[in-house]
Amino acid sequence: MIRHAKISEIKDILNLAKVCAEKMIANGIYQWNEHYPTKSIFLNDIERNELYVKEYDKRIIGTIVVSTYMDKEYVPVQWLTPNGKSTYIHRLSVHPSFQGQGFAQEMMSFAEEYSNRKNFKSVRLDTFSQNKRNQQFYEKRGYVRLGDIFFPKQSTHPFHCYELVL
Repeated sequence: MIRHAKISEIKDILNLAKVCAEKMIANGIYQWNEHYPTKSIFLNDIERNELYVKEYDKRIIGTIVVSTYMDKEYVPVQWLTPNGKSTYIHRLSVHPSFQGQGFAQEMMSFAEEYSNRKNFKSVRLDTFSQNKRNQQFYEKRGYVRLGDIFFPKQSTHPFHCYELVL
């Protein structure tokens, strides 16, 4: 089941982010660290009612943010659709024990269907340039790579921006 996250689940959400970060770092992907994602970021996501969790066997095994807020880093990107009618995906995660079982696909389908149902024109996101697995994941779903942005607190490497026109 995919549902809105609750404030009372913040500890589980932070633990999930921590094990996902550890798995990425073990694979040489320095995308998440002590600066990102933080408790305050997740609390803001919950407060804005944009953080969803994937619950499986009464346990939170995944997260996804479906937001209408465009981060300032995205402004210079030449998007395929005009700004204002897009959703933005952030903090997609699946617990390492459950990766490779289709849960990320399920959460992305949820986000895309939600965006389509609400008459948004596109879904936008970024992924770390050193995370080739994620790039292939999004490209297989039909996302088009458009440009690069930087998050200096996360990495000196760029993040690739993608968009899926609905």
